[in-house]
Amino acid sequence: MTNDILDTLAQEVDKISDEKKEAIVEKKEEIQEKIEESADRQDEEPISQTSVMADFLNQQKINFPKEGDVIEGSVIAVDSNAIYLDLGVFGTGIVMGREIKDGLGATDKIKIGDKVSATVTDLENEEGYIELSIREASIERAWQDLEEKQVNGAIFDTRILDANKGGLIVEVNGINGFLPVSQLTNEHYPRVEEGEKSKILEKLRSFIGTEMKVKVLDTDREGEKLIVSEKAAYSDVEKKSISELKVGDVIEGEVSGVVDFGAFVKFLPPSKLDSTREEDKLEGLVHISELAWQLIDNPREVVKTGDRVKCQIIGIDDTRVSLSIKALKKDPWSSVEKKYKAGETYEGQVRKINHFGAFVYLDDDIHGLAHVSELLEQNPGKNIEDILETGKSYKWKILSIEPKEHRMGLGLVK
Repeated sequence: MTNDILDTLAQEVDKISDEKKEAIVEKKEEIQEKIEESADRQDEEPISQTSVMADFLNQQKINFPKEGDVIEGSVIAVDSNAIYLDLGVFGTGIVMGREIKDGLGATDKIKIGDKVSATVTDLENEEGYIELSIREASIERAWQDLEEKQVNGAIFDTRILDANKGGLIVEVNGINGFLPVSQLTNEHYPRVEEGEKSKILEKLRSFIGTEMKVKVLDTDREGEKLIVSEKAAYSDVEKKSISELKVGDVIEGEVSGVVDFGAFVKFLPPSKLDSTREEDKLEGLVHISELAWQLIDNPREVVKTGDRVKCQIIGIDDTRVSLSIKALKKDPWSSVEKKYKAGETYEGQVRKINHFGAFVYLDDDIHGLAHVSELLEQNPGKNIEDILETGKSYKWKILSIEPKEHRMGLGLVK
C-alpha cells in the first residue's frame, strides 16, 4: 500500500508546477512516516491512501477545471486541423476543427508561444487531451465586448451582410445583429416615391457589403439578439448642429423625399452653410398639414423630390425638426370675414367626401365642412354619396365662421 501511495504522489509531482514540487516532496516524507506509524499501532485504523491523498490535495488548493470553464494556455503546436495548448498543471489541451474559429477574427494569427483562452468541452478525450473550444470562449468574449460597448456608448464600424424589408443584417465580433430601418440616418433612410416596398428593399440591398458606423442599442446574450443603431451613432453630432437652431428660424433646403404624411427637407445648419458634404446636412419634416393653407390629400401634388423650398422651424424635439412651408405664406383665413359672411349663400365645389361630411371650397384658399348630420337631415333615407358628387359645385349657406380655428360650417341650399 505504501508503494501505491508514493507512486500516486509521484504522478502528481509530474502534473504540478515546479514551485509546488518541494512541498510535495516534503509531504511525501511526512505521509510515509504517518503510514509507518499507523502500521506499528494495532489499536488504530490504518491511514488509507484515499484519505491521505484527499487531505494533501485539499491543502494544496488545486482547483481542477470542469466542462464549461474558460482557461488559458500557451500554444505549443499548430497544424491545419488542431492547436495544442500547454495548460500547466492540468496537462495538454487540444482545439480541433470548427472549435478553432475565433469570432473576434484572431485565430488566423495564432503562433507558438501565444497565450490563448479557450472553453473546456471535454476533460479527457480518447487521446488523453483536454478538449477545448476557442470558438465558445471567443463568443463569450464577443458578447462581453458588445455589452461594454453598449454601456460606454461606443461608436464602431459594422459590415452589412444582408437586408430584409425591416432593416439590415449586420455582423459584429462574429455575431449577427439587426439594424432596423427606423435606426438608419437620414442619409441612408430608404424614402421612395409612392412608398413601394419593393423599391424600399432594393434600396436597403444596395448597402450589402458596405460598412456603417453604429452604436449598440440592445444586447440579449441568452436570446442571441443584438440591435444596433446608425442614427444613435450620429445623434451627438446632430444635436450639436441642431443646437444652433431655434423655433422661428427660416431655413432653405431641398426636398429629399415625399411620403403620404408630408415631405422631408434637407438643409445645412448656420455654421456649415458653405459645406458641400452630405453628412453635414440636417433633415426636417414638413407635415402634410404644414405644406399649404389648403386642404391637401396628396403631398406629391404640392412638392416633389429635388424642389428647393423655404421653411420655418416650428418645433425641435431632440433630433427631430418640424418645419412649415405655409407659415411663410399669408394666412388667407386672417381676412376671411371680409370676404364671406355668416348667413350668406355662396357657390362652392365639393373636393372631398368622407364619413363625417363633405369638404367644400368656396375659393382656392377657403374651405368649409358640410356635416353629414345636416345633409342627412335634409335628405332622409339617403346616403351622402346620393346627395353630393365630388368635383361638382353647389349652393351653400355659411352656418358659422371661426377664423382662428380655420373652420367654417356649411349647409346645402336646395
